[in-house]
Amino acid sequence: MGSYMFSVICILHALILITCGSLIMFHHNETYVFGHGVETAAKLSGSTPHDQLLIQISNSFAGLLLFVVGFLLFMVAFVKDTRFHNFFAKGCVSLHVSMALWRVIFERRLEDLAWIWLRQAVGDIVLALSWFFFLVYTWREKYD
Repeated sequence: MGSYMFSVICILHALILITCGSLIMFHHNETYVFGHGVETAAKLSGSTPHDQLLIQISNSFAGLLLFVVGFLLFMVAFVKDTRFHNFFAKGCVSLHVSMALWRVIFERRLEDLAWIWLRQAVGDIVLALSWFFFLVYTWREKYD
């Protein structure tokens, strides 16, 4: 049962990453407006054509990275080793908690992202909780 849950969580997270990565690569302006609002999106897009090009290229690479990580996570979903599942889930929990801490400590100081960091930190905690509950379930299954 733990293997099935691991696959489901991996596939759901992979779909989230692939979708977000694709949207960032191909529709980054609309993604900025949806995530940050019109005014903040305009500020984050850059003021000169050179800045706008650099930001667009940077966002395309960030979206590509998310897409590739999502694809890799999809492949990991089919690994059957339970020790690997626990190791991987612990790494994912620490990664998501680290991202939430980064947002709380650093991103909240940025004026343009002042109200967005909280929503993103909550999202990181929710993703970490999915892996944490998987670990609790497998621990309970192991010691019952």
